[in-house]
Amino acid sequence: MNSSQSELCARAADALRDSAFAIAMTGAGISVPSGIPDFRSPGGLWSRFDPQSVCSDWALRHNPAGVWDFLYEALQMFSSASPNPAHTALARMEKMSIIKSVITQNIDNLHQMAGSKEVVEFHGGCGSFFCNSCHKTYQLQEALVLTREDIPWLCGSCRGIIRPSVVFFGEQIPEGALTRSQELAEKADLVIIIGTSGEVAPANIIPRWIQRGGGRIIEINLGSTAYDGISDLKLDMPAETALPRIAEELDIS
Repeated sequence: MNSSQSELCARAADALRDSAFAIAMTGAGISVPSGIPDFRSPGGLWSRFDPQSVCSDWALRHNPAGVWDFLYEALQMFSSASPNPAHTALARMEKMSIIKSVITQNIDNLHQMAGSKEVVEFHGGCGSFFCNSCHKTYQLQEALVLTREDIPWLCGSCRGIIRPSVVFFGEQIPEGALTRSQELAEKADLVIIIGTSGEVAPANIIPRWIQRGGGRIIEINLGSTAYDGISDLKLDMPAETALPRIAEELDIS
């Protein structure tokens, strides 16, 4: 880390230290170092699967085999991933009472595995499963032992397709996640954006809600994003480098 990057991390730590209610908002970029490529990036799952065919409300009704071809690969990827230093740094900042909550667009459960307690899964998560027809619940461990011969995974009660508790294309954001995110945005005087380019609605409007309420935006992203021009402080650095350094600055203050 060069001197200019160190200075940016110190400025971010100062802003977080001065905040009364800081939250984090994360996207796919924070989990890339854990071995989970951004679905939209080259080599990501959308380069091999058509989202509407395998991850939509239509697919759940008409293409269960395709849905589970996709889910099987995704679950293999998630189950082999571990939190990286960016995840653990956020959990550390929560323990310091600096970060009050994490709103994540990710479905990989890595924030919880890293130790974060206050996590809002804006798009749901792969920690639980249920039948899309009768709503009988199933556990993650049952999904992790499935083999190719077991898919598509169908409900033992009604033979409906079993799916994770994530938002498929064409479905609404869970009401609880949307309400909680709005509550946090109203309280927050600072949001730190990590690993999300701001292209996906409606999550991308949360930082703007906070800014309109007088809050500040710190952004940790590589390259240009939709937040260019509105961030108060931009760290064009890998999250797994920046966040641990910011946590160290906070810890020694």
